[in-house]
Amino acid sequence: MNNQQHLRKKIDSQIKRIKKAEHDRPNLLSQTIYIGTLGLVMVLPVIGGVYLGRWLDSLLAGYSVRWTLSLLFTGVVIGTFNVYFLLKER
Repeated sequence: MNNQQHLRKKIDSQIKRIKKAEHDRPNLLSQTIYIGTLGLVMVLPVIGGVYLGRWLDSLLAGYSVRWTLSLLFTGVVIGTFNVYFLLKER
């Protein structure tokens, strides 16, 4: 009798785990939103760095892209770290 109860509890817990896994399975919309978020956290620092760099370069006399290139590179590094930490969190 004790073995049957133990077996029944084990089967019930496995059924609950299976139902929970089916319920928590990601769907197409949630995956699309997640990919879009990854793109935004990568692209926004790059665009922000380029705009800030162009503005700083316009304040200097003559033709210079020093700030633009350095802040572009900084934006790529920050965006890469953002994507890494977002993927690591999931």
